[in-house]
Amino acid sequence: VQLQASGGGVVQAGGSLSLSCAVAARHFIKYGIGWFRQAPGKEREFVGVAIRGSGGFTYYADSTKGRFTISKDDFNAIVWLQIHSLIPEDTAVYFCAASDRDITSFSDYAHSTRYDYWGQGTLVTVSS
Repeated sequence: VQLQASGGGVVQAGGSLSLSCAVAARHFIKYGIGWFRQAPGKEREFVGVAIRGSGGFTYYADSTKGRFTISKDDFNAIVWLQIHSLIPEDTAVYFCAASDRDITSFSDYAHSTRYDYWGQGTLVTVSS
């Protein structure tokens, strides 16, 4: 399984950005695709996840609800992360990751240890 995140760049505060994660995997829909971010000097933080399967379900961290939207294209195996009303605190390297592990609740996806495959990350810098 390989993941390629892209779409990062420098954006002014208040703007929007769309990141994409292209996934190379057999049976894409059996993977939950999560987004994480890591700001300078901070630990990696869960952003949200596209739940595995064809239902289009998503789950977000409390800190990202409202400004972050995750969607996916099962046919082309792409997952998007849209970020609106960017703030300087959104500055981070954004990673996508894949998990095909069984879960008992959506919140299981919030733990990075659930994911066995990671992309290389894409840097988002929000200027004030």
